[in-house]
Amino acid sequence: MNSNQQILSSNSLKFECETGNYHTFCPISCVAWLYQKIEDSFFLVIGTKTCGYFLQNALGVMIFAEPRYAMAELEEADISAHLNDYMELKRLCSIIKKDRNPSVIFWIGTCTTEIIKMDLEGIAPKLEAELGVPIIVARANGLDYAFTQGEDTVLAALAQSFGRKSSNQEQLKHNPSNSSNLILFGSVPNAVVYELTNELNSFGVQVTGWLPAKRYTEFPLLNEKDFVCGVNPYLSRTATTLMRRRKCQLIGAPFPIGPDGTRAWIEKICSIFNRPTDGLIERENKIWKNLEVYTVLLKGKSVFFMGDNLLEISLARFLIRCGMVVFEIGIPYMDKRYQGAELLLLEKTCEKMGIFLPMIVEKPDNYNQVDRIKDLAPDLVITGMAHANPLEARGINTKWSVEFTFSQIHGFSNAKNILELISKPLQRQKNNDNLIYTLAK
Repeated sequence: MNSNQQILSSNSLKFECETGNYHTFCPISCVAWLYQKIEDSFFLVIGTKTCGYFLQNALGVMIFAEPRYAMAELEEADISAHLNDYMELKRLCSIIKKDRNPSVIFWIGTCTTEIIKMDLEGIAPKLEAELGVPIIVARANGLDYAFTQGEDTVLAALAQSFGRKSSNQEQLKHNPSNSSNLILFGSVPNAVVYELTNELNSFGVQVTGWLPAKRYTEFPLLNEKDFVCGVNPYLSRTATTLMRRRKCQLIGAPFPIGPDGTRAWIEKICSIFNRPTDGLIERENKIWKNLEVYTVLLKGKSVFFMGDNLLEISLARFLIRCGMVVFEIGIPYMDKRYQGAELLLLEKTCEKMGIFLPMIVEKPDNYNQVDRIKDLAPDLVITGMAHANPLEARGINTKWSVEFTFSQIHGFSNAKNILELISKPLQRQKNNDNLIYTLAK
């Protein structure tokens, strides 16, 4: 056993919690991608003018796009009186039904609805019966750890409310072999849905449906013992709801981010359905070969994650596999059960690359992080928008973490998108250094 092997054999993941403040977007921002994903939906955000200002700035005015969301503003004089709440929500939803005729209306609760104990869950069933439109209540408020958890709250509400198959005939229609179905959960672009579904189909694994689907009317029906598997690391509530409320079986797999994660995700699902994965490793190696134009630039470069969107573990694991050094993985919230397979793959990746495991800091204190960044001098800091400009002013390269949320990063073909985002600030710095060197000569 060489010295590196001796070090790594005693090396294990180390976690810290600094109880710092959360510097992330409000989770109601999930409306930005969910209303586009679920094409026959309408989102009604119930909150204050501050919530409206945030949505308008975060999503843009979109005058010509006519987005399928609106803001129900609570005034200072409003109190949580059952009659007043009901009548006002009925008025708004009647207008929404008349103007847009959605297949489903989502009520997105905010901090204010939590504080005044607004009984959205009590009002929704009565109004749903009266209007004849399904109403799903999701409390995606700013009390969450990260803005991506807004999607988690919405999908968990959907998973809890959506009906089971009602008859043996319908079960046989959708599942002739009478075996367990496979439902994948996580909001990703339709192109990614197509790619991941086809990847599994090529190995003989049939995907019954996605949560969410392109349309509410196409959402998969859930049976007990159906298999479910997530594609995003921030969906632990959805996973818990599917297991506890719907009695589904969760497939614990690394997430399909990067060629390594995608291969491990496919392998795990195929192992559950006893399907061979012949040629999968060769497919992964081919993707790595195509990524060499990026990995040559990234090899040996260092990166520091401040923590923002809960994608940090998966991204860090992929970048380590690309040859980068990760000093620290900050993350707003860590569910070690849901991300268990991802954490294990992180350990194996560090062992394979012969480097130390990075420290994982939950709820990091950003003041402490800035001190560590000064000491470590990483080549790149992946951070929330609030800290990017101050760090850049101090000569530190940054990349907004939110860009990974809104980019296509899942599957084999999209691994290059991640590396393009990472490479741009490093290439820019390299060009600046070359310019300074030329001027100095």
